[in-house]
Amino acid sequence: MPSHSHVSPTALPFPILIADIGGTNARFSIVVDSYAEPKTFEPIKTKDYPSLDAAIQSHVLDRTSLLPRAAVLAVAGPTDGDEIDLTNNHWVVKPEQMIEQFGLQNIIVLNDYEAQALAIVALEDEHLKKLGNGEKAERSNCVILGPGTGLGMAGLIHAANTWIPVAGEGGHIDLGPQTDRDLEIFPHLERIGGRVTGEQILCGRGLVNLYQAVAKANGKEPQFTTPEDVTAAAKDKSDPVAVETISLFSEYLGRVAGDLALIFMAKGGVYLTGGITQKILSIFDEERFRAAFENKAPHSEIISAMPTFAILHEQAPLAGLTAYARTPVRFGVSLDRRHWCAE
Repeated sequence: MPSHSHVSPTALPFPILIADIGGTNARFSIVVDSYAEPKTFEPIKTKDYPSLDAAIQSHVLDRTSLLPRAAVLAVAGPTDGDEIDLTNNHWVVKPEQMIEQFGLQNIIVLNDYEAQALAIVALEDEHLKKLGNGEKAERSNCVILGPGTGLGMAGLIHAANTWIPVAGEGGHIDLGPQTDRDLEIFPHLERIGGRVTGEQILCGRGLVNLYQAVAKANGKEPQFTTPEDVTAAAKDKSDPVAVETISLFSEYLGRVAGDLALIFMAKGGVYLTGGITQKILSIFDEERFRAAFENKAPHSEIISAMPTFAILHEQAPLAGLTAYARTPVRFGVSLDRRHWCAE
């Protein structure tokens, strides 16, 4: 029977299966060795496959002669336990079963935002769009924040000559009104447990929540019920409510990003990722975002020196997982109850 190992491996046996499993999409690649470009596969919708094992078999293994000997998975949800339920997805990850079914020697399961954080180390400048001022301090703490299906976040700490990803639930911190306009809008926002959290505004359904609240504050009937429709109306400027929604979204994201930057003292930068960021980048209000980010008296001077970036790489977590899989010793990743070995 497979067993847990609490020891971080100094090396994993190649080939290594890499998987980034989100709430909506799953992406796979196989790392053949320490140097070659990974073999990648087209992203899939998780709803199209009954299970992770079925997806690996039909979408990956049936399409290549490569037989993975290890796997490094990133999943959207808590990662401890022998059966890992995904937060916004019907799949259940069963590492022991996977080891036996696919003949793997090792499986490591990380949180999806740990993978996003690891990607910061692997990304080149060409994969980043700088938003506003600030300069990156090398070998310094970073924050990654991603409006997507939810609002994911993680820190990346540099200490003892290693990079340590810190998965967290910072997307659920409180977000309150500051301006007169906020006071008009916030009473109309749908709450969770009586609170307006970052994720109640800064994700796909949050964008709709914000749009509908802006419409109600204006005394208008909301026209749209999907983030795609709100974004499209903002892009073609056909709906003033949608245009303001994207601008406010940019500002509120700046506020939360600034809070997290102060918590982690993120002199290495704050990095925006997630599906919503990618979709609205062409109409993202950079100035409003950055002004909100820096509006952190009495520490505005400290935070104005921190840079902010949008990640342009569509498969950044795979890059992060690949960097980890090739040289685990570069990273201080806790593997307590997250590393399974074949006996």
